[in-house]
Amino acid sequence: MSDQGLRNKEGFTLLELIVVIFLITLVLGLSTVYFANSMSSTRLSATARELSATLRHARSLAQIHGEKEIVTIDLDSKFYGLEGKGNRGIPNDIAVKILDGISGEIDKGKYQIQFDGAGAIEGGTIVLSSKKQSISIETDPIVGSVIIK
Repeated sequence: MSDQGLRNKEGFTLLELIVVIFLITLVLGLSTVYFANSMSSTRLSATARELSATLRHARSLAQIHGEKEIVTIDLDSKFYGLEGKGNRGIPNDIAVKILDGISGEIDKGKYQIQFDGAGAIEGGTIVLSSKKQSISIETDPIVGSVIIK
């Protein structure tokens, strides 16, 4: 046999394989960092949407049944819920405070937001914040609307 039969050029060299594996690892590492940073903001947005949906649901129930509905936010244990309908949790990495027109800034204890049969709201602005971002859920006391800002 000649040397040409022994020197088959099919396949990859070890150096080429190492370079490709390095590039794949680099891309995966960068994408992991990107997605890890976006997870906290996604969790914050989802919590704000869920909380505002609970407030809107309470307003709708108050208007349908013509009686008062109460949403309780427990700032210490980070739970909220419509009274008598169960609670939902707020992730530990999200801080919650209430800006009340009468009591000022509240960050401890239980806070109740009340809806009457006409749809009006008695409650303040809910502020949810993470390390990088803050979202406010404002309530209009007369019209009863819930706005995420």
